[in-house]
Amino acid sequence: MKKLFFTSLILSLGLTSFAQADDPVIMTVAGVDITRSEFEYSYNKNNTEMVLDKKSLEEYVDLFVNYRLKVAAAAEERLDTAAAFIKECADYRSQQAEDYLIDSVFIEENARRTYDMTKESIGPEGLFLAAHILIRLPQQASAGEQERARLLIDSIHGALKGGADFAKMAETHSQDPGSARQGGMLTWFSKNQTLKEFETQVMALQPGEMSAPFLSPVGYHIVLLKDRKQFEPYEYHRDAIYSFLEQRGIRSAAKRSMGEKLAREMGGGITPEEALVRAEMELDEKYPDFRYLMKEFHDGSLLYEISTREVWDKAAKDEEGLKKFFKKNKRKYAYDEPIYRGLVVHCVSEDILKQVKKVVKKQPQKEWVRLIRESFNTDSLIQVKMVRGPFKAGKNNYADYYAFDKGECPDALEGFPVTAVIGKLQKKGPDSYEDVRGPVTADYQNALEQIWIKSLRERYPVVIYREVVETVNRH
Repeated sequence: MKKLFFTSLILSLGLTSFAQADDPVIMTVAGVDITRSEFEYSYNKNNTEMVLDKKSLEEYVDLFVNYRLKVAAAAEERLDTAAAFIKECADYRSQQAEDYLIDSVFIEENARRTYDMTKESIGPEGLFLAAHILIRLPQQASAGEQERARLLIDSIHGALKGGADFAKMAETHSQDPGSARQGGMLTWFSKNQTLKEFETQVMALQPGEMSAPFLSPVGYHIVLLKDRKQFEPYEYHRDAIYSFLEQRGIRSAAKRSMGEKLAREMGGGITPEEALVRAEMELDEKYPDFRYLMKEFHDGSLLYEISTREVWDKAAKDEEGLKKFFKKNKRKYAYDEPIYRGLVVHCVSEDILKQVKKVVKKQPQKEWVRLIRESFNTDSLIQVKMVRGPFKAGKNNYADYYAFDKGECPDALEGFPVTAVIGKLQKKGPDSYEDVRGPVTADYQNALEQIWIKSLRERYPVVIYREVVETVNRH
């Protein structure tokens, strides 16, 4: 997930447009010429109105150079020759190529046909939205059962005419469980989609009107027509129809159709399958957007791999480096208010509390919860309940009282009469980088990246043609 996020966020720096006669070189990085159009594509894509952190042209030139330097370093390390990398790029290419190798006209025609058939089946009467109340009758109901059902539906109808709420009456009395839970509401339906008797009653009503009780093969009904409408235009349903067709394999059929069309165009007895293979090989040349996308993924994946190696993993695993970095920058992590770092513990007895303190003594705080659980809590016996810090004043009543000496003593938890805090009050700042490992690691990563970029700029030549930079988006 991290890799995909990083790729989508940063990769857009690496798009390539092939040089044209009027497309001057804007910079040369590590011996590779970069055209103005390539830079413009990337710059404009990353500075749209939707981008929160917009960069000035000069700022972006600097970011772009750093990006290309990292990709150059990855290429020199031959990270793009790894079998896993090659397969990942090939798989991605195959996935994205699908969109270029399907017959969109074929899909559109099928979508239109599906819409027309649906509209025809609905008919000029349109669609209906109704709620109903059902009192069921067995097909072989006795005369007594029929009479009891009739009396009940008449009673319900009388209450409705007297002002009773239809939805509440349906929830209480209707014997159609699915709709009863929704206040009797049914989904939109059209002619020929329900019982004939039900359909006749609905079609005779206007929105807001309620029928008298009537009998169908399943029992007695009362129906309330909520709304009616004509089937919406094609554009309204287009996305839903496309989704429906995709679930039924339309893309495979559209790809076959494209293969057949290409085979006819290419001639020479080529098969549809062979035509598709040839067409995929020509995508980069035929479709600039596809070429950009493939370059984007390729370079972005390289960037991810080299950044993981040179920055992220290195920082996360370099315990000694983190320790030194924290010590050197300790003031940066000073607290604006005291912090109690530790646990609030609720124990079944004073003796258990003493044992808890003994178990965690001289052990690193990150192990305390595990040690306490293993020593005092089992599936059948819980002797200690814990709340992990760090705590600031005002955030936890128990920490306020026992750690910060504020407020009144809160009531003990039921079954756990002894409460205490174990840990340390830090007034000025953390004692160890472990206390602020996340921020320290992030800052250390940034520091390593700056060192890395400095070394890359010393290692590879960079030439920026300022006169061309000044023409970006102005030619």
